[in-house]
Amino acid sequence: MYEPIRTKSVHSTMAGSTTDFPHRSREEELDIQLASHLAALLAVTDELRATAPSEDLDIAAERLASQVARLREGRKPARAAASGGGPKVAALHQRAHALAGRALVVAASRADTAAAILAAERMDAHAAAQELTGVS
Repeated sequence: MYEPIRTKSVHSTMAGSTTDFPHRSREEELDIQLASHLAALLAVTDELRATAPSEDLDIAAERLASQVARLREGRKPARAAASGGGPKVAALHQRAHALAGRALVVAASRADTAAAILAAERMDAHAAAQELTGVS
């Protein structure tokens, strides 16, 4: 039904040998992914702190920032400034809950206990906040 491939792959001839470009290990890829999810969660947390300040959010933001810095070999994450007239608090909690869930999945697959515990705590906190606002 299909004609067999008669020529070499364009990808292998274009790249030359496989050492021509950097490869990352699975662990490095998971580190990058986890740092990205936690940085996104930090941005939403900063937005929530500006919209509805609380000591819990302040502590969570600092813990998230330290985890992102650890995963990025000491480079501190960019912090988000509050955007004027942003989404409702309930929508921010929903977004934060989803981001914490993604971070938890990656942290679990990477066996990063500290990040997994932090992500699970944030999921619980945002789920509780959603219940208080009547959004589930």
